[in-house]
Amino acid sequence: MGDDDDAVGIPEWVVTFGDMMSLLLTFFIMLVSMSEIKKEEHFQALVESFRRQFGHDDSMNSVVAGTAQPRNSHLSNLATMGRAKRFSTQEGGDKVKAPVGDSPQVRIIRPGSSTAVGTVIYFPGESAKLTDEMKRDLQVQAQEFGGKPQKIEIRGHAAPKPLAPGAPFVDHYDLGYERCRAVMNFLVSLGIDPRRIRISTAGKNEPIHIGTDPLKSKQNPRVEVFLLDEVVDDLVGSGAEQSQRITNGGPTGDTKP
Repeated sequence: MGDDDDAVGIPEWVVTFGDMMSLLLTFFIMLVSMSEIKKEEHFQALVESFRRQFGHDDSMNSVVAGTAQPRNSHLSNLATMGRAKRFSTQEGGDKVKAPVGDSPQVRIIRPGSSTAVGTVIYFPGESAKLTDEMKRDLQVQAQEFGGKPQKIEIRGHAAPKPLAPGAPFVDHYDLGYERCRAVMNFLVSLGIDPRRIRISTAGKNEPIHIGTDPLKSKQNPRVEVFLLDEVVDDLVGSGAEQSQRITNGGPTGDTKP
């Protein structure tokens, strides 16, 4: 073999082709492995990893209501909702039009509309006073509520049993209302704008459990605190007055505590 003969070797394009085939093989292996979800926790960890790598959380943070809020109240509402973070991610995420999150504590806003942005405060017996533990839970939740334009509903409940003789409440509705007032006053003391708050009471008519299990029955006397999909500015004034307000200034909102 002469010195001027071509050296024996692999063409350069073969290396690139091999890399491409390796990537394709890896891609199809991932498709097959994800076609059947057998370990939910591992799948959710993989989903969250993809979300972080592709900047999903950063893109959502860029539209979260803060010091520079959208001037249009509808856009302001959308900015605080984003895409839902639900446990059923493999089923396409949340399809409910509501400001939802990961917590399953709060069950219903209105028939057919559920949310998990909120918390539940459980009261002992016929008490309407907040304990230190309840206040700590509300302080954590107030940080989630602060700086957003949505209405906050506080819904009071009582246990489905007769009130004790000499109780300071007229009936179960009165008991639920006093519990709501205690929660509302504490949230306002933390900086939540009272214009955002709406109080409702169901009395004893919406128990979570109707059996005789004493542990489950303790979940009936409660107050549910949650965000609505209604914006404060959309509920104040006529349509013409709302348009004028949007022209002159942005939507109102409280300061995040």
